[in-house]
Amino acid sequence: MLTINYKLLNFTNDDIVLDVGCGEGRHIIHACLEHDILGIGVDLSSQDLKIASERFAPFNGQNPKSQFFLQQTDATRLPFADNSFDKIICSEVLEHIENYSGVLLEIKRVLKPEGTLAISVPRAWPEKICWRLSQAYHQVEGGHIRIFDAFKLRSEIENLGFTFMHRYWAHALHSPFWWLKCLWWKSQDNSRLIKMYHRLLVWDLMQKPWLTQTLERMLNPILGKSVVMHFRKSEKNL
Repeated sequence: MLTINYKLLNFTNDDIVLDVGCGEGRHIIHACLEHDILGIGVDLSSQDLKIASERFAPFNGQNPKSQFFLQQTDATRLPFADNSFDKIICSEVLEHIENYSGVLLEIKRVLKPEGTLAISVPRAWPEKICWRLSQAYHQVEGGHIRIFDAFKLRSEIENLGFTFMHRYWAHALHSPFWWLKCLWWKSQDNSRLIKMYHRLLVWDLMQKPWLTQTLERMLNPILGKSVVMHFRKSEKNL
C-alpha cells in the first residue's frame, strides 16, 4: 500500500533514492522493482529492516538495473555525504519522532540541489478523532506523539529552502477503519465488524477492484487519512 504517488516523483534512470524511516520497506522495495534506481532504505528499527529484507528477497534480481540497500540509522544523523540523493521519501515518520526538525535538516543536507522530497504525515482531523476515541492509540510504544497542522509543516519545510510542488491525500478507506479500532481499542481483536472491514481493505489492496479504487480516489480529498506534499530543494538556498 503506497502513500506516495510515484508518478509525481518522476523517477529517472540512475536516480539515487533514499527512504527515510522506511519501516518494513513498502515504498523503497516498490521503487526498486519498478524503476532503474539505486534505492536505500534507512530505519532505526532492526526488526522492521529485517522484515523489509525478507520481503525483498523473493524479488532480488527481478530488476537487474536497480540496486537495493538497507541500513539501520538515526534519521537525525544520516550517515551520508551532503547532496547525495536525487529523491527522498519520508512517509508516515515525523509524527513518531521527537526531534522531527532535526530530521528535516538532515533531509535538506543530503538531498541534491533541485532534488525532490515527498513527505507524508497523518491528516490532522482524522487523527484528532483517533486521539479522542482512544488514549492508547497514541500512547503505545512507537506511537504518534504529535498531530501535524499540514499548513504549518509546509511552511516549516519551505523556510528550510524548499519549493512546494504538490499536495494530495491518501487512504480514505482507512480512516473509518482506525476510528473503529480506536472506539473498541481494548476489544478490537474480538470485533466482527473490524475483522470484516480489515478483510475489505486486504481485498482492495490485493485485487484493486474498480469500485473501491474509484471510491477512495473520490473520498481522499475529504476523508484521506494521510496528507502528502512534494517539494523541490532550491539551489539558491544551499
